[in-house]
Amino acid sequence: MLALKTLYQGFRDPQTLAKLATMIADEAQQLIEPIKIMEVCGGHTHTIMKYGLKQLLPNNIEFIHGPGCPVCIMPKERIDHAAILACLPNVILVTLGDMIRVPGSKGSLAEFRSQGHDIRPIYDPLDTLNIAINNPDKTIIFFAIGFETSTPMTAVLLEQAEKRGINNLLFYINHVLVPPAIDAVMADPDVQVNAFIGPSHVSVISGSKVYRPCVEKYQTPLVVSGFEPVDVMESILRIVRQKVQGVAELDVQYSRAVTEEGNLAAQNKNQETFVVRESFRWRGLGPIAKSALALNPKYSHRDAEIIYRDQLPNTEIDDHKACQCGDVLRGIVKPKDCKVFGRGCSPQTPLGSCMVSSEGACNAYYRYNGVS
Repeated sequence: MLALKTLYQGFRDPQTLAKLATMIADEAQQLIEPIKIMEVCGGHTHTIMKYGLKQLLPNNIEFIHGPGCPVCIMPKERIDHAAILACLPNVILVTLGDMIRVPGSKGSLAEFRSQGHDIRPIYDPLDTLNIAINNPDKTIIFFAIGFETSTPMTAVLLEQAEKRGINNLLFYINHVLVPPAIDAVMADPDVQVNAFIGPSHVSVISGSKVYRPCVEKYQTPLVVSGFEPVDVMESILRIVRQKVQGVAELDVQYSRAVTEEGNLAAQNKNQETFVVRESFRWRGLGPIAKSALALNPKYSHRDAEIIYRDQLPNTEIDDHKACQCGDVLRGIVKPKDCKVFGRGCSPQTPLGSCMVSSEGACNAYYRYNGVS
């Protein structure tokens, strides 16, 4: 335990951070244009804000916050669907963490829970098995969210339900994929991004190889980074060096956990359990082709989206007019540019998903940078 604590203190060591900051500043003097780095994952956003990394960097390096928060990108109509399912007779809706607080068009799942509907937030998907076993007269619906990181857990949950004959467990699948979102960001004609910090945990599962097509297509450096402040600063240094050399390469700073191929066992589990959707609408980014998963048709007997299709309206629902969460997710504005940031919108009274989630950019700005 002491060795682990010492290790993580090293990843946050002020002297190391100061040395990296000096190296970045020295080498950034050779840049011919500013670097606008999109950190895809909300975990990196919180590291950047919590440790004041922007303040350590020269003015020609800027962060643009990306859509890598699975709670933030969920469109209102999908949250409304979950609420509809939760309101059905004899249903228990189960979902992960912050998802319960994200507002849909008729309120959040937490508000529906306060009205007496059985909605349960969990942090381990396998806890859903016990809920199903302990409530055999109820239909349990798992509202599955997340990127490649959490997808294998849903696959294992389904596998266990099948093996153990737990027939009252259904799934409403909302798993999404990172590479198509990066492609959508770069395809935007107003894009300002010219480098990426790639996500950590997603890459452990998918492998770094999944980003190579975007790097080659857009000639944009991408460095897969760990979550610690030293990780992020080293990744920025690697991006600066690529820019100075005039190259665009896929690089892995987080080599202690990420390989080129990733976790093949998890990937195989996903491929057996899911199929790629033709399109999925992302909050802020709109419809993105082949950017999300659905249950393999052989599991249609567990697919709540199919079983209850007649109760789930096929209607797109926009965000609150005053909320600029969509623009934040696209990297067009910073959280503090939103007129309701810290005024009508706070973690206690969120108007948008970026303020709700513990990985959301607005949440990070509010928590570490304040309202002023």
